[in-house]
Amino acid sequence: MNVHQEIESLFTGLGGRFVTPVDTLAGKVSRIRAIVFDWDGVFNDGTKTGSGSSPFSEVDSMGTNLLRFGLWLHQGEQLPVAAVITGVTNTMADKLVGREHFDACYSQAKHKVDVLTHLLERHGLQPHEVAFFFDDALDLSVAQVAGVRIMIHRTANPLLTNYVVNNNLADYLTGHTGGQFAVREGCELLLGLLGQFEPVMLERLRYRPVYDRYYAQRQQVESAYWTVSLDGAITAKEPG
Repeated sequence: MNVHQEIESLFTGLGGRFVTPVDTLAGKVSRIRAIVFDWDGVFNDGTKTGSGSSPFSEVDSMGTNLLRFGLWLHQGEQLPVAAVITGVTNTMADKLVGREHFDACYSQAKHKVDVLTHLLERHGLQPHEVAFFFDDALDLSVAQVAGVRIMIHRTANPLLTNYVVNNNLADYLTGHTGGQFAVREGCELLLGLLGQFEPVMLERLRYRPVYDRYYAQRQQVESAYWTVSLDGAITAKEPG
């Protein structure tokens, strides 16, 4: 059993489903230079507070950081782009983006592929260089063009899941649901397929000099916050 087969066995054991063959998916992952996340149903189960916000887990947050570090190692100490694109305004999404020094948070994004174009043009990237974590119908325009698509599993939408699979809109369906650390699952999968999980663990354990060099670069990222109007105009806004 080779490394990719071992990874496939581990993740299918969690209930994950590879829509794209694992060796093919590994090749796609090797070209990733950006990570984009939906928010509701991805970092959480979609439940809202009275203020309209929804939370995130430190377990998932750590997963995003480890994946960014792994991509940084893979890309010769160049930071990957990281962003949240959400259909609503969410103060917790803003807070995660700012605290973790993501590049951008887009709020009120209804036609998300146009927002993705805005992000990619600002950073000189192509859609096939994006890994996209998503869960629902509003995300499919991005899933159609992104290089790697991680769909967050939910048993309550079997018809949507079948539609996504039948129309080649996902590469992997997580075994865990939003709010149960599905983001962490997807991040560890991509790290494993990138061949960077053990290097990431080793350098994270050592901390100096490699990880702290990454961390210093990450902390210099100034997060941009954008809101999308009904007519599709994208304008800068202050974090919530």
